[in-house]
Amino acid sequence: MANALWIALANAEHGGVAMSGHGIRATTISAGAMAFDTDVAGDGAPLALFLHGFPETKFSWRHQLPFFAQRGFTAWAPNLRGYGDTTAPRSWKDYHLDCLLDDVAALIDEAHAQGHGPVTLVAHDWGGFIAWFFAMRRVRPLAQLIVMNLPHPRRIVESLRTWAQLRRFSYLFFFQVPWISEWLMTRDDGGAVARAILGTVRDRARFPPEVIDHYRRHAIGKGRMRAMLSYYRALFWDASLRREAVAAPPVIVPTLMLWGEEDDFLGMELTRDTDQLVHELTIRYFPGVSHWLQQEAPDLVNAAMGEWLDARG
Repeated sequence: MANALWIALANAEHGGVAMSGHGIRATTISAGAMAFDTDVAGDGAPLALFLHGFPETKFSWRHQLPFFAQRGFTAWAPNLRGYGDTTAPRSWKDYHLDCLLDDVAALIDEAHAQGHGPVTLVAHDWGGFIAWFFAMRRVRPLAQLIVMNLPHPRRIVESLRTWAQLRRFSYLFFFQVPWISEWLMTRDDGGAVARAILGTVRDRARFPPEVIDHYRRHAIGKGRMRAMLSYYRALFWDASLRREAVAAPPVIVPTLMLWGEEDDFLGMELTRDTDQLVHELTIRYFPGVSHWLQQEAPDLVNAAMGEWLDARG
């Protein structure tokens, strides 16, 4: 019942601010030229900014927002561009990584204008890709970086030389086919989205029907799947990003990498030698946990983040 109530509130129209029983409130944050459909918790000075993955939404951070709020942060989990009620440009070129980095910078600038800072960036999957480049390019100062199940981009580029990882990335080629990929991903009320999650988790009890239904309903919304796949299309055709990933300077932000060892999309070997690419790195592995780490093992993830934050003072 609590989950169903939270989903209903999370999907509400944002004419005002909706409250949930989890201490999370839904609102719209205007930043730059974008309006971000955002879940917010807490009212502390430091900001924790959460970037979700595909085919997730801000809802994927439902276990982490209250945790950071309890630790004195203001926590923002926006739906990224094209997701939910966030502004959704129509052209796939508007989902280029440069645009996504501009969005994060605009959100941080807005947070500073509201008196929040310093910034801890927390990210998973596609959000992790954005976060790595944000730190590599040093777009805005960050106090801390937490990335879940998305390796350093250099390791991703290097993995393209192996058949094992290329097979795992086969869906990327499918996503390049316009119209057909959108149709197949959304037919049967988003059945492919449900299968992509349920077919790769290890603890299905963490993904009851109401959670999966949230992601299905989101995926079949008008124009949403086109926007979601535009991330992959804009990335696929930009060879300069691959060159940048290899040549980028070391990340100077203190970084925590959290990794579910049973990731069907990204091999655990991609985390090796990351300490050569990050000045101050901590890695925590979670045996028996899938790619959907923060939703499948929220208590373990929160405990690991809390331990790391405490150690950093």
